[in-house]
Amino acid sequence: MTVTMAAVDDLAALYAAHYGSLVRLAALLLDDTAGCEDVVQDAYVRVHGRRMDDPDKALAYLRQTVVNLARSTLRRRLVARRLTPRPERTDVEDAAYATVERDALVQALRALPRREREAVVLRHVADLTEVQTANVMGCSVGSVKGYTSRGLARLGTHLKEQA
Repeated sequence: MTVTMAAVDDLAALYAAHYGSLVRLAALLLDDTAGCEDVVQDAYVRVHGRRMDDPDKALAYLRQTVVNLARSTLRRRLVARRLTPRPERTDVEDAAYATVERDALVQALRALPRREREAVVLRHVADLTEVQTANVMGCSVGSVKGYTSRGLARLGTHLKEQA
């Protein structure tokens, strides 16, 4: 497969325009910056390997790939956590962890079930329509409405409890 200069230029323009928003999307689905950047970079590599004639389709593909890669990353981490013995933390580690976990909104988002968190983040942070969110999540528009509604209700409850 030969990659034309126009395709490389289109990918570079897509990168310049959307890299930051895709990292923010991944950051709300994952819990570490390096992992978010890796997920987004992997998504761009996958787009580069595909022929994308329509830039809108390329962006939709990127979003869906970021969500899917974030899911895979979380699954791998859960398996690793289950299989790895937990060492005791030191006071310094506890303080550092508390600092990272201070943000109430991020804590509340992390407490949501995965599908509800994805729907809320895609609809209200990534500012996607219900149809676009349904395409990214691989479900129906009705499911997106339900996930978003339940997610926002739980998010409000979590935030009130933390206040």
